[in-house]
Amino acid sequence: MHRRTFLKDTSLAAAGVTILNFPVFGKNAPSNKVVVGVMGVHSRGAYLAKCFSQLPNVEVGFICDVEEGAIKNGFDALKDAARKPTLIKDIHELVKRPDLDALIIASPDHWHAPAALLGVAAGKPVYVEKPCCHTPHEGELLVAAYQKTGRPVQMGSQRRSMPTLIQGVQEVRDGAIGNTYFAKAWYTNNRASIGVGKHIPVPSTLDFELWQGPAPRRPFQDNLVHYNWHWFWHWGTGEACNNGTHEIDCCRWFLGVDYPTKVTSGGGRYAYKDDWQTPDTQVATFEFGDNKAITWEGRSCNNYGVEGSSRGFIIYGDKGTLVNLGGGDYKIYDTKNKLVKAVTPDEKADPTNTVSATGNLDFYHFHNFVDTIRGEAKLTQPVDSGYKSVLLCQLANIAQRTSGVLHTDPSNGHILHDEAANRLWGRAYEKGWEPIAI
Repeated sequence: MHRRTFLKDTSLAAAGVTILNFPVFGKNAPSNKVVVGVMGVHSRGAYLAKCFSQLPNVEVGFICDVEEGAIKNGFDALKDAARKPTLIKDIHELVKRPDLDALIIASPDHWHAPAALLGVAAGKPVYVEKPCCHTPHEGELLVAAYQKTGRPVQMGSQRRSMPTLIQGVQEVRDGAIGNTYFAKAWYTNNRASIGVGKHIPVPSTLDFELWQGPAPRRPFQDNLVHYNWHWFWHWGTGEACNNGTHEIDCCRWFLGVDYPTKVTSGGGRYAYKDDWQTPDTQVATFEFGDNKAITWEGRSCNNYGVEGSSRGFIIYGDKGTLVNLGGGDYKIYDTKNKLVKAVTPDEKADPTNTVSATGNLDFYHFHNFVDTIRGEAKLTQPVDSGYKSVLLCQLANIAQRTSGVLHTDPSNGHILHDEAANRLWGRAYEKGWEPIAI
């Protein structure tokens, strides 16, 4: 497919024509270059910008942010890149660019799905960091857009592209630990208190109107930007979606399960008395058909880990156990806890790194996205799969905020017979900023 053919406006999709399984660039196209724009470049986004700029024949042509310090981080991350990016603050303007081939999203969570939908509507492949949505309703909108248009939409579950973990999944499915029935995941950290914020004038360095975007307007407070929005329900999704998504996704992947039948969650904000709204301590359990279950333990303010690691997952079978301690490694033990096999990738990971716990292993995921754009691969974590894992985390949060127990439809994850919980399936939006349905 010729580059101009791919980059044209999505009038066909708008007319209801489904476009599926097409290569964005052919191997022999006149230009195989992919030009990306990165939305949100304070920390993780700056890292993504640098990584994508190092991929073969990929250029970061644009950065999109609304705060001067973050913008500086983005430019600094690309100081050694062959091309100096153009700054475009408004995502609506960025997706209109005919010379933009793909959109990378690392903004605050409340922008993830609305921005991704804008990208898909504009005909752009999208790479969106986890969680792919702020609410289940947004996730369903994004999945529907992906399935209708066929535009590549990859979620940032980097472990899905790691060769060693792909091998581990195959070993488990080939019976290495027998019939799998239970998985345990965890994440720990030593996060400090965020204090009690004060309402102050919006800093001159921040376009708070664009930062808020689809979220209903709130006054600015001094303990919100840059990172602490994670712990406010209005903007963020808590530790479960912030970090739990990764290992919970691996558990779901290894067990081969999709939607649960029951979700329970307990915990709260225990470590400090401050503005932090989401749990700093949370234990969630997800039950599935065929007698399978997953648990996740999150401790944001006490870093005493499990199995000596601050994050990881364990898969239990009737003939053995598989253990992962945060990177691309895994070990298999028999029923007598004897080590049977240890697999370690050539690249090293650092589970304590809050920007990229999986380090250079991330590049496999970035390569997969770009190769899919070129028509040379299939996404390892398309958003319809990623959403299923994000939904588990969001169901845990909804349970946490309501009765503590949810019963769900195993065909789609919808909450059954719980009016209070179902009110949290979606959210209110600022008028005129509602996410688009494709």
